[in-house]
Amino acid sequence: MIYKRLTISFQVVFSMLAFIFLLGACTENKTKKISTEQSEKDKIPVLDTLAYKQKMVAMANGDTTGLWPNNLRAYPLPGAILPFKRIVAYYGNLYSVRMGILGEFPPKEVWRRLNEEMAAWNKADSATPVLPAIHYIAVVAQGIPMPDGTYCKRMPEQQIDSALAIAKMGNAILFLDIQVAKSKLQHEVPLLEKYLKMPQVHLGIDPEFSMKDGSIPGKKIGSMDADDINFCTDYLAKLVKKNKLTPKILVVHRFTQGMVKNYKNIKLRPEVQIVMNMDGWGEPILKRSTYKLYIRKEPVQFTGFKLFYKNDLKKAPHVMLTPEDLLKLQPQPVYIQYQ
Repeated sequence: MIYKRLTISFQVVFSMLAFIFLLGACTENKTKKISTEQSEKDKIPVLDTLAYKQKMVAMANGDTTGLWPNNLRAYPLPGAILPFKRIVAYYGNLYSVRMGILGEFPPKEVWRRLNEEMAAWNKADSATPVLPAIHYIAVVAQGIPMPDGTYCKRMPEQQIDSALAIAKMGNAILFLDIQVAKSKLQHEVPLLEKYLKMPQVHLGIDPEFSMKDGSIPGKKIGSMDADDINFCTDYLAKLVKKNKLTPKILVVHRFTQGMVKNYKNIKLRPEVQIVMNMDGWGEPILKRSTYKLYIRKEPVQFTGFKLFYKNDLKKAPHVMLTPEDLLKLQPQPVYIQYQ
């Protein structure tokens, strides 16, 4: 009888110890789960809205027109590049030595030169880190009709892959540019979706070669409407949401009043950042006035400025604007493109 009672007591003690052990294990696992969940939560990027506002104000550079800074409450999603960094891009097409520096030199020389430009910008404005970019013309307007009648030539994937590889050499982002000619953005943009789904790939569109009136590209300057830009931002926004990406950037080239119509109807979206890029060439006074008339006076979100190694030197005083010159502009451009 005594042995039986002791046996029962040992069973009770053993059961209690087992329960305590299991309870402790469950508590430990729960604690680990909470810790893991908190750790994962800590990894989710958060936009510093105060820093965003401060950078936007700094970018306005003392502008007194009341136009800049603009859209201070149009916050982007976390992970946005602008205005926290300044993009310095090399532009062109790998098939052509006449369309920009990308086609003039082999990749190593391209990067040697681009690194020099980046160093100059970092020196001129150490408060805004430089992010390199390769801006590749993926759809090129033609002076003769293509088989589908669009007057635009789409680059083969192997060429776009080469542009991707060149960008990767310097940890750069890649812009794919569309000269839509007689085609439509609604047709051309989806053809690049394979690439636009990549986190490092962004989009550029060129109204100069958007021939809505049926003209042959290059014979006159084309145009785009706010609806065209809104289609692109809507398309990109959906890609960002579906693929859980950080915000995309859309660069819109412009150097005349008529190239972009109804700018006030352009919609801002947290998934996409819009850069209106001053794309004209010429002597410094002409470039500054073009920027003032068509970029500064019609604010959308961010601004860009294009520099031409050859065309900007055709007329006296035969000098290119420097980073220090461009930093005096109101607002300061956050996207710089070299051709």
